Amino acid sequence: MNKNLFTYKKSGVNINAADKFVSFISKISSKKRGNKKNTDIGGFGSISDLPKNIKNPKIVACTDGVGTKIEIANLLNKYDTIGIDLVAMSVNDLIVQGAKPLFFLDYISINKIDLKKMKSIISGIVKGCSISQCSLVGGETAEMPDTYEKGKFDIAGFAVGIIDRKKILNKNKIRKGDLILAIPSSGLHSNGFSLVRHLLKIKNINIKKNSFLKKELIKPTRIYVKEILNLVKRDLLNGCANITGGGLADNIGRVIPSNLCAEIDLDKIKPLKIFNWLKKNNKLGIARINEVKNALEGIGGRDLGQIRITLGNKTIKPTLYLIRDHEEYEGKQSPDFAKLYTPLYEEDSE
Repeated sequence: MNKNLFTYKKSGVNINAADKFVSFISKISSKKRGNKKNTDIGGFGSISDLPKNIKNPKIVACTDGVGTKIEIANLLNKYDTIGIDLVAMSVNDLIVQGAKPLFFLDYISINKIDLKKMKSIISGIVKGCSISQCSLVGGETAEMPDTYEKGKFDIAGFAVGIIDRKKILNKNKIRKGDLILAIPSSGLHSNGFSLVRHLLKIKNINIKKNSFLKKELIKPTRIYVKEILNLVKRDLLNGCANITGGGLADNIGRVIPSNLCAEIDLDKIKPLKIFNWLKKNNKLGIARINEVKNALEGIGGRDLGQIRITLGNKTIKPTLYLIRDHEEYEGKQSPDFAKLYTPLYEEDSE
């Protein structure tokens, strides 16, 4: 072999490692499906049959990722649960429309193929598909050394489901007096991890040394396929919402007609321990200046220096940070900001 020739391997792309990974996926997905051999994996595309017992079938498709929960997995060097997260984020969006998941595809882009890490990820994906009662039929693995730093990667998933047109859940079926049924989560699922990680940073918390956080922050997203589809089958649901980023207000609002609203007694909701921890630790109190500065700059704040503001008989000199609409406030003077000012926190009188 001519050592002067340019090869994929020299450029950072290992085709042999990729082939070994595809072979592993084929074996593990076939084992879960009970097939002797899953010949679809590694082909140009996947072909699936449609269920024959659906009179007027409609296809539903969803795609999603797991966000910066990947960084928690990297930090803990634990990758067997984010695959479950990946499946959950898509199939949970399918079922709130009443659809039964049929199949799933994944996309993994990575700096350099690490077979041990990727086998762990794909094992989680296969487990998530098993829980969701759907098949992993294919995907794509991209080795991208010039795009990702060493050890970095991203994953995305694509789910396809099917439903009879008459059973589609949408806001048109919601009626006044309908009961709102809540199914508990397993924790944070795969949402809000940019905020969580920022909080860990400014609080200087090492989750490797915190057994509670170490367990909670990597806990996989709950898959609701069985519970929801049982209710759909019995015609007990008029609508359904997957509570992800945006919380109750944003996501319930997406499935309720504009002439109705939801009445929810928050006192009847018992938050999980992780949410109580976040609420407790998200209070600044008498925070150190550097903590506040880092927090505000971390969400895009711009330091405009100190300004003089009179509140009643008291004059204060807070440091002003603009979080959004920077251009709108360019050139304004202290009196202008005094009208808009709201203290970030109240200092104790002690």
